[in-house]
Amino acid sequence: MQTYDVLIIGSGLAACTLALSLPEHLKVLMITKKTFSDSSSAMAQGGIAAAFSGEDSFAEHIRDTLVAGAGLCDEAAVRYVVEHGPEAIKWLIWQGVPFDREANGYHLTREGGHSQRRIFHVADATGAGVQETLMARLRAAPNVEFKERHIAIDLITGRKLGQADRRVYGAYVLDSAVDQVETIAAGHTVLATGGAGKVFLYTSNPDTATGDGIAMAWRAGCRAANLEFVQFHPTCLYHPQAKSFLITEAMRGEGALLRLPDGTRFMPEHDPRAELAPRDIVARAIDFEMKKRGLDCVYLDITHQPAKFIVAHFPNIYARCMELGIDITQEWIPIAPAAHYTCGGIVVDQNSRTDLDNLYAIGETTCTGLHGANRLASNSLLECLVYGRAAAADIAQGRPAEAPELPDWDESRVTDADEQVVITHNWHELRSFMWDYVGIVRTNKRLERAAHRIRLLREEINEYYSNFRVGNDLIELRNLVETADLMVRCAQLRHESRGLHASRDYPDLLPEARNTVLEPE
Repeated sequence: MQTYDVLIIGSGLAACTLALSLPEHLKVLMITKKTFSDSSSAMAQGGIAAAFSGEDSFAEHIRDTLVAGAGLCDEAAVRYVVEHGPEAIKWLIWQGVPFDREANGYHLTREGGHSQRRIFHVADATGAGVQETLMARLRAAPNVEFKERHIAIDLITGRKLGQADRRVYGAYVLDSAVDQVETIAAGHTVLATGGAGKVFLYTSNPDTATGDGIAMAWRAGCRAANLEFVQFHPTCLYHPQAKSFLITEAMRGEGALLRLPDGTRFMPEHDPRAELAPRDIVARAIDFEMKKRGLDCVYLDITHQPAKFIVAHFPNIYARCMELGIDITQEWIPIAPAAHYTCGGIVVDQNSRTDLDNLYAIGETTCTGLHGANRLASNSLLECLVYGRAAAADIAQGRPAEAPELPDWDESRVTDADEQVVITHNWHELRSFMWDYVGIVRTNKRLERAAHRIRLLREEINEYYSNFRVGNDLIELRNLVETADLMVRCAQLRHESRGLHASRDYPDLLPEARNTVLEPE
C-alpha cells in the first residue's frame, strides 16, 4: 500500500491548478492513464474567459453565461466563478503563461455568446500553452510525484471496507505498463478526469475522455446531475485524417462565416446572432442543414481576412490544414459537429466537495451549476482554475483521520481474458448507437432503444469484468457504459427542449427550469 496526503486522478488544467495551489508540506501524487499531455485541457484552442478590460464588467460576463445556460445556471456559482476570474488569470500570468499581447496590453478575442472581447489566449493553442507552463512548474515541485500510464479502477470507500462511514480512503489503480494493480491510500482524493466525449462516435475529445470520474463517483455513492446536456462543438474539421481536430470558435469571433457548398450563408436564418450564436444553436443549425440537404459537411470561410492575419492568429489550424492540403487563407474549411463538452457530472459544492467525505471533484467531470443547460465558450478552463484553487484551499484547512490498512486488489478468482474482441465490439457498438440515438436531436423512441442496448451491454461487460483480469480498455469501457446509462436516464427525465437537450417529442420549454439529479441507490 502506498500512502499520500492527496491523490489527484487526472492531469489537465484542473489537476495542475490544484497541485500547484496545495501547501508544499502535503505529499501529493498525480496519476494519468496515458501521458501528462493527453488531456482535453492540452487540446483547448480558444482560451479563458475573464472580465478584465475596462470595457467589460462582471455583470456582462454573468449575463452572457446565464443566457447561454438557458435558465439552468446556478447564479451563485456563476457569480463566484466570474468574480474570481481576474485573479485566476493573474495567477496564470504569475506562473509564466505567455498570453498573446498587443500594444495596449493583452490581446483579447471574442467567441460565440460573449458580448465583449474577454478571451485570453495563447495564439490558437491556449490549452497547450497553459499546460506546458504549469507542468514545468509542477516538475520542479518537491512535494508532487507523477505516475503516467496509471488508470484508476475504483475508489476505496468505507462501504467497501464494511464500515458505516461515507469516506473515501483512496483508489485501486492499474499500472498499465506492468499490468499490476496498486493500492493507493490518501487523506484526500480528487477526481479531475475530464469529460465523456468518447461515449460518442464522433468527438473532439482525446481518447482519454471516457467518463472515468463520473462513473467511479457514481459507483461510490455520489449524485450525478444534468448529464443530458452534452455540448456538440459546431466546427470540427471534416477530413478522414483529422481525427478530433477542432476549429476554434475564436475563428468565428474574428469574422469567419458558415456556408453551404454553393456558398450560401445559413446562420442568419437560424438566429439573429448568426455565427456568433451560442454553440448549441450553431450545432443544431448545422445538423439541420446537413440532414435537410444530405450533406456530409458544411464550410467555414475566413478567406476575407488577410492571409497574414489568419496565419498570425490561427497558426496551428493553418499548419494542420495545410498538411491536409487545405489552404485556409484561400479555401473554405470543411466542418461538421462533434461531441465536445460534458456539461453535467458529479454534483459538487463551491469548495469542490462531493457527497462523500474527503472526495473532491474538479473540472469537466463535475456539475458545479456554472454551465447550466449549455456552456458558454471559454468558461470551462476558467472553471478548472477557480474550482481547482477552491479545492486546494479547502484541503489545506482540513486534516483527515489516518487511513486504515487497505486490502490489496483481489485477483484470486479471475483469469486472463480469452476474447479481447468482445471489448472492441462492445466499444464500437456503444459509441455508434449513442451517436445515432442520443446525439444532437433526440426522440423518446431513440432514447428507449439506447437504454435497451445499454442494459444488454452492461450485462456483458459486468460478466467480463467479474471473470477476467482488468486492462485499460475494459476499465474505460466499463466507465463509458456507466456514463452512457446516466446520460440516457437524465435525457429521459427531461420532458422539454432546453439548451443542449433538443427533443422532437418535447419541443417546448417548460416554464420552470429544473436540474436533473440522479440519486445513487
